[in-house]
Amino acid sequence: MTKHILGLATVLAIAAGGASAQETLTIGAVGPKTGPLAGGAAVTYWPNVQLWAHDINERGGLDVDGTKYMVEIVEYDDQTNPAQTIAAVQRLATQDEADFILPPYSTGLNLAAAPIYDRFGYPQVTSTANTGNVEDLSSKFPNLYITLGAADGMVGGLVDVMSAMREAGEIGNTVAMVNVADAFGIELAEAARPAFEEAGFEIVYDSSYPLGTQDISPVVRGAKEAAPDSFVAFSYPPDTFALTEQAIIEDLNVKVFYTAVATAFPAYGDRFGAAANGVMGIGGVNAFDPAFQDYAARHEEVTGSKPDSWASAMVYSTFQIYEQAIEGAGSIDKADVAAFIADNDFDTLIGPISWDENNNNAAYWTVGQWQDGVYTGVASTGRDGAVDPIVKDGWE
Repeated sequence: MTKHILGLATVLAIAAGGASAQETLTIGAVGPKTGPLAGGAAVTYWPNVQLWAHDINERGGLDVDGTKYMVEIVEYDDQTNPAQTIAAVQRLATQDEADFILPPYSTGLNLAAAPIYDRFGYPQVTSTANTGNVEDLSSKFPNLYITLGAADGMVGGLVDVMSAMREAGEIGNTVAMVNVADAFGIELAEAARPAFEEAGFEIVYDSSYPLGTQDISPVVRGAKEAAPDSFVAFSYPPDTFALTEQAIIEDLNVKVFYTAVATAFPAYGDRFGAAANGVMGIGGVNAFDPAFQDYAARHEEVTGSKPDSWASAMVYSTFQIYEQAIEGAGSIDKADVAAFIADNDFDTLIGPISWDENNNNAAYWTVGQWQDGVYTGVASTGRDGAVDPIVKDGWE
């Protein structure tokens, strides 16, 4: 567990004008800088921590009942290890005395840390967790919120897209499905099996693999031997890249090729080029929305990197919820801010967010696709700007 402080001097150095602060809020941030999920966090999570702190301090801080508060970020590397996530959150609460602690990265690490957030009274508005167990979790942890969308919603969007393509005669009926054996992949696969069956699809290959698997080739070969019409992987970043690479090597010729986290990363398009055309993935954005394009430009200017086209915008939006709740409550007391989050809706980069049993009740993107070098949304639960999906036509 490695500690790093994005101190006030650092924050002010990247903030235009470098205004001085009367008061400072200590904000904790916990996520992987090492381990299997470090690459994903380096794209989706850590740059948005930097951008959010920059944006707040650039405008002079948070206005809390007339007092301006600059933010100082205290970061911990949890090494993609749930025990380290728990230890880091506890240390932030007890030793660093953080005023607020931003949510960790990934489904598994968020769920592992939920009891610690609850014990110390910190609101935990997750931005990279996806679960269908919100009702049970919110009864145990009233200040835990899910914004990215539920597992059944994500799966439902994919099944609907594939059903429409089948009805149009574009794809067949058989599916090869694989998942990473982590909370994220397991939940999505468990939701997908009955959903595909109910929609009349036949799963001809169903396999899982451990988080951090180095050799993914047996998984892809097994899928190819089943001769599916579609390939669906509920994957994390390292395996998303590895599965695609191996599919190209094995010439896995399917009409739908779907991978999950990291499909929306700019590096995915850079790495696979024209071969990425037609690849589907989890989530998405309206890539042509001026608000997203403005955010993407600021993200690159401040952090030196491009955001992904799914969860990056949600991570920033979740941080906006903390920001709006602190200012709206007019307090830096955790209980006051938690009560404000529970009782209010929020206007964010990704659009309006409201709550239903601690779940984001607003519309969210469920499926995206690479089309002509752009990853953009093709299905959602009500967002504007979806484009029609296309059939995957080989890897050339």
